Amino acid sequence: MDPSVTALFRAILLSGVLLATRTFAADAAANRLVIHTDQGRDKISRNIYGQFSEHLGHCIYGGVWVGEDSPIPNTRGIRNDVVAALRKIKVPVLRWPGGCFADEYHWRDGIGPRAQRPAMINTHWGGVVEDNHFGTHEFLDFCQQIGAAPYITGNLGSGTVQEMMEWVEYMTSDASSPMANLRRKNGQDQPWKVPFFGVGNESWGCGGSMTPEFYADNYRRYDTFIKNYPGNRIYRVACGANAADYRWTEVLMKNVGRRMNGLSLHYYTNPSGDWGRKGSATDFDEAQWFATLRGALRMEELVEKHAAIMDQYDRQKRIGLVVDEWGAWYDVEPGTNPGFLYQQNTLRDALVAGLTLNIFNRHCDRVKMANIAQLVNVLQSMILTDKEKMTVTPTYHVFEMYTVHQDATLLPSQLECADYEFDGKKIPGISASASQDAAGRIHVTLCNLNPNNPAELSCELQGAKASRLSGRVLAAATMQAHNTFDDPTAVKPEAFDAFKVTDNGFNASLPSKSVVVITVE
Repeated sequence: MDPSVTALFRAILLSGVLLATRTFAADAAANRLVIHTDQGRDKISRNIYGQFSEHLGHCIYGGVWVGEDSPIPNTRGIRNDVVAALRKIKVPVLRWPGGCFADEYHWRDGIGPRAQRPAMINTHWGGVVEDNHFGTHEFLDFCQQIGAAPYITGNLGSGTVQEMMEWVEYMTSDASSPMANLRRKNGQDQPWKVPFFGVGNESWGCGGSMTPEFYADNYRRYDTFIKNYPGNRIYRVACGANAADYRWTEVLMKNVGRRMNGLSLHYYTNPSGDWGRKGSATDFDEAQWFATLRGALRMEELVEKHAAIMDQYDRQKRIGLVVDEWGAWYDVEPGTNPGFLYQQNTLRDALVAGLTLNIFNRHCDRVKMANIAQLVNVLQSMILTDKEKMTVTPTYHVFEMYTVHQDATLLPSQLECADYEFDGKKIPGISASASQDAAGRIHVTLCNLNPNNPAELSCELQGAKASRLSGRVLAAATMQAHNTFDDPTAVKPEAFDAFKVTDNGFNASLPSKSVVVITVE
């Protein structure tokens, strides 16, 4: 879309739609949010806002790593523009090297002088040959540059117990031992902090096609040799279920239990429900908009049902539910390698992100980490690159807007809202969550899922009184709006003031198809 046309649409949206909706129509009573500001107890872990980077397509090579000799500005081979963008969204934790890639990755191939590292075939993603120039040292350097804690997934599928044991020693031991001394030889004197470690990935599928019983036995074996060296304590994540495989969760909780700190869950949404033809990322109609959001809302059911099983074995909620792959998965962009999973990212994806993060926030007593797939150039990414070009996506902006929830205290809330109906089906028209930060500010994140109509919302603050409000909104004139290298600001946050303080809270007018953050002081 021509940038001037995009700017006109944005002007119409912000000056026309918002002005019109400030009338706070009488149907606001249909949408009522009650926030119990005096009942906050659980913390929203910052790790819910985690990211995922896999050796897949151009996520690592070209997206993160360009090499030290590249004309693209970099620090030790890592793109400066990507680092700067990621620091703005305060990435708390980054998962690597996969994904399916993890269970065919042998870490020794990615250390030492780069010219001497053996190449490998990426059999899962495009059959390309990669040179292993981005390995353990480069990944941990990248984490330090963006300020994220590393979450490494070990190779259980095709690797050995000894290989996994020695990788942990290589990274985290300060002893005068063979692996620690090998690390020193390769240029890293002090051990790294590696707080999170996954024991295999999707062991029910690409990670080994295992039964839950077989995986549970293997987990116990491998976990025995993952050591906590002085100064580093590992949060161990066991491979959990694919979507609604509740039996997998049952077996893992029963057979592994307290040997794990976290249990993973993977779930993606697409408009068709057909993983052969998933639908276009940009060429879609309202039917596909509705189906995608309806699929994303299923995350609540999955979290609740898996959590209920976990509660039977862990009433103290010591084991975290770790949703370390989630997001929207469409057909690849026309003309791109189908094994690279490169897709555009529209306002629809911003709503997928906003409502999903609201779900995680509301279930933060059990959900302790989540990692959207993926960081750069793959699936529902934060960033798109093409050689020296870079742009951030609508999903990136949602993560930036939602940083206010990181490590804040969840405020329990109840939402009554009108449904968004399409073709005889219905979903809630609004998604919401609320928290209070250390300074006492209350942050309310709201998504209007209806692409056609604004939503008038009445919010009651029980236990607090609003004296001053501020806000931001992410919206656009069309459902398909997205950022490109030629028009990188087609979708971006704007100031929001379509609200007014009331005696017991505030009223707000949410534009159609929008994500809104309101701060109450």
